[in-house]
Amino acid sequence: MADGAAVSSISSSSASFAIDFLTLCHRLKTTKRKGWINHGIKGPESIADHMYRMALMALIAGDLPGVNRERSIKIAIVHDIAEAIVGDITPSDGVPKAEKSRREQKALNEMCEILGGGLRADEIKELWAEYENNSSIEARLVKDFDKVEMILQALEYEMEHGKVLDEFFLSTAGKFQTDVGKSWAAEVTLRRNKRLGKQANSSSTVDCQEN
Repeated sequence: MADGAAVSSISSSSASFAIDFLTLCHRLKTTKRKGWINHGIKGPESIADHMYRMALMALIAGDLPGVNRERSIKIAIVHDIAEAIVGDITPSDGVPKAEKSRREQKALNEMCEILGGGLRADEIKELWAEYENNSSIEARLVKDFDKVEMILQALEYEMEHGKVLDEFFLSTAGKFQTDVGKSWAAEVTLRRNKRLGKQANSSSTVDCQEN
């Protein structure tokens, strides 16, 4: 009976930590990505939306030499997790990179304490640090997916809202580190250029008709 009570107590404590942690992570589902808000996008994606599609990218990327797919997926899932506390800090906020990293590290430590520490908390810290420090092929791949997901979302918002979001494409140009990232970014850019070309042609046709 004593052993059973001990197991029950441990399970109850573990469950409590898990639910507290997951409740905090709910903010990732409700916090909107600030870059889109700053550009007037109504009802933009959340932080969790962004991370989910990045995880899908890691899943479907195929077998890549030297890349641990499972680890890539995990990094994608946790890379922005500290934003549950600090929010989405963008370049327009004027926060120095070192200060942004400090705030996020502090927030991550708080979240891992809420989780109750242990192996899973240590793994989250390790994955986050790996991404932050760009210290593995998996981290470099996920950093590329971060940019690819952003420009793909920018293209989608251009189509949905009739906006031109050049800033997102210009800020990522030439910054991809992996062949997959370069290839996928080129495909997104190609589709955008074709669309903009069609728009220009359509606009020219209208001008000719009006003249």
